[in-house]
Amino acid sequence: MTPLASLWLPILLAAAGVFIVSSIIHMATPWHQGDFGAVPDQARVLDALRSFNIQPGDYVVPRPSSRKEGASPEFAALAKRGPTVAMTVLPGEVVIAKSLVLWFVYCIVVALCAAYIAGAALPPAAAAKKVFSSPGPPRSSASRSRSGSRRSGTAGRGSRR
Repeated sequence: MTPLASLWLPILLAAAGVFIVSSIIHMATPWHQGDFGAVPDQARVLDALRSFNIQPGDYVVPRPSSRKEGASPEFAALAKRGPTVAMTVLPGEVVIAKSLVLWFVYCIVVALCAAYIAGAALPPAAAAKKVFSSPGPPRSSASRSRSGSRRSGTAGRGSRR
C-alpha cells in the first residue's frame, strides 16, 4: 500500500489538470451556449419577479400546497392554462469565484479518492504501466489460470464462444 501522504503532488496535479481542462472546454466550446433561452422583455420580467421579494431557492409554478389541492379542478385548470415554470432564484449578483473555488475543491476530493484506491491497490513505486491501468486488487494465480482456460474454450461443457 502506498501512503496517501506521499501522493499529495499527483493529487494536486490531477485536480489542477481537470480544473484547467474543464475550464478551457467550457470557455472554448459552444456545448452550453444553448442550455438556457432568454425570455422576451427581460427587464419587465425581472421587475415583476422583484415585486414578489422571492427568496433565493428552487421553485416550480404552478405547485400545489397539498395532494388535495393538486387533485382539485381549480389547480388542474391553473396548470392547464400555463405556463409551467421551473426556476432557480439566486441572490443578487452571482460571484463566479466562489463556484470556481468549490469546483477546484471538488476536483481535489475526487483525486484524493482515486489516489486512496490506487494507493491501496498498488505497491509504492509501482511501474507506470500498472499505475495507469485500471487499479484493483491483484489477481491470484488460480484466477488467472481459470480465466485462461475460459479463453481456450475448455471452461466446461456447453460453453460456446
